[in-house]
Order: sequence, then C-alpha cells, then structure tokens
Amino acid sequence: MASEPILKISSDVDAEGALVVTCFPSVGYVTSIVAHYLIDQLELRFCGGVRAPGLPAVCLVKDGQPMPPLRFYAGEPVCTVDGCDKLILIVSEIPVRNDMVLPLTETLLDWSKEAKIAGGVLIDSFSHTDEHAHEIIDDDETEETILGIGATAATRERLEKMDVQLLSQGVVAGMTGVLLGECRRRGLDTFAILAEANGPPGAGLPDARAASRIIEKLDMLLPNLSLPTEPLIEEAERIEEQIREMLQVHLGKVAEDEENAGPSSMIYG
Repeated sequence: MASEPILKISSDVDAEGALVVTCFPSVGYVTSIVAHYLIDQLELRFCGGVRAPGLPAVCLVKDGQPMPPLRFYAGEPVCTVDGCDKLILIVSEIPVRNDMVLPLTETLLDWSKEAKIAGGVLIDSFSHTDEHAHEIIDDDETEETILGIGATAATRERLEKMDVQLLSQGVVAGMTGVLLGECRRRGLDTFAILAEANGPPGAGLPDARAASRIIEKLDMLLPNLSLPTEPLIEEAERIEEQIREMLQVHLGKVAEDEENAGPSSMIYG
C-alpha cells in the first residue's frame, strides 16, 4: 500500500476556477460549525476525500452512509475571487497527525495546481488560553478578534479590503500553518481567517459566535448569496442557556453536599 495520501474526487466535478475552503479541527469547534453551515446553506454535495495509512482509522457516518474523515464537498456559488465560479470545501473533524501534515499538504497543493483552482481560504480559530496550538499576538483587547494571514501580496490586500486585520506576529500550527507556508513558497493566492474562540482544540464549548464572525467575512466572497448568521447566534444562545442551567444544578448540588458533609467525609483534608 502506498504511504502517500491518495486524493479521489468524483469525475463529474470540475474544480477549475474553484475557490477552495479548508476547515480542519480548531478551538471552539469553529471550523466544524462553519463547514456544516456552508454545506447546509450552499447545498454543497459530498464529492470525494483523501485516504492514507497515516490518517485516522475511522469512518464518519451521516444518515447511515459511511464517509471518510477528510472529505470534499462541491457547489457553484458565485464568488468575488477573479475567475472563481464554484466552491470546494475540504473538511475534517479529526486532527491530522504531525507526521502526516506535510505529505497531506503537498497532496492537496499538487491537486490544486493540476485542477487550476482560483484560490484558497483557510478557516481556523485561536485562543490565548490554549498552550498547544497557535501562539497569536494581537493588540485587540476584546474577545471578538478576527485576524488574517495572506500567503501573497494580493491576498493580503484582499484581507484589508474585507476589513480583516492582518496578524502582525505569531505562530500558526498544524495544517493551516503548513498550508500557508507552502502556498507562500509556491506563490499560490491563499489566505487564512482566524477567529478568537473559547477553549482548547477538541475540548471546551462550541463557539457559534466566533463561527458567525467568520461567516460574515466569507459572505463578502459570495456576493450573490446572503449567508444569515442569525441561526448561529440562536444556537449560541441556546447552548449558553443549557450551560447556565447545568451550572445552576451543579452548584446547587455542591452546596447541598457541603451542607450535608460530616467530619468523616473530610479525608486527608
């Protein structure tokens, strides 16, 4: 079996001129929320995936159908990137192993060159409380920061037109970081949008508000479509209410336990 990743896309998908959007695992599940939102709102269809010995030995199941952990979806919304008349979404909810990041990046970029895509957008998020992924330095003291990184001068200019502040200093890890570096080296028009979110990757709470801020920026690339963020805000409010109720129950239980606790329960202090 070949050790390099193998990329397979349906033969009826013409990727030439497409805008490619990537959503790999991130803080606050932001990329997963954005990906599934785009699939639903833009009616993107599953069209392929990547397989390799180094990828997780799992399949995801959707409506009874087994699917690869790293999947491709396609659709034809009109975007503002020159030459773009379609969109391809690459999504994975499962982190890519470090030793697979570079081989997978090279496979994706080789395919992008062969398919003659128009450009790429890398969706990601960060948290100042996360010590194991991105190290982002920003001057914004709010918790609603949106930052951009452009692999080329043209993409940095596009980010500024989208009113996305350029990251002045930091370290971007994982697939997003390596894709950005390789796109710069190859001169490919690709940029990343990162939203400040809550909690470490794969833990914490889903941050639908951070996802909605990214959707607002993506809406500028898809002018013929209106991507409403209200459903995401409503979902965020629903999750927050559930958390409040859970905390109330938990704190009430803790208070009751402390009130009922006797000396014999205080073992080893």
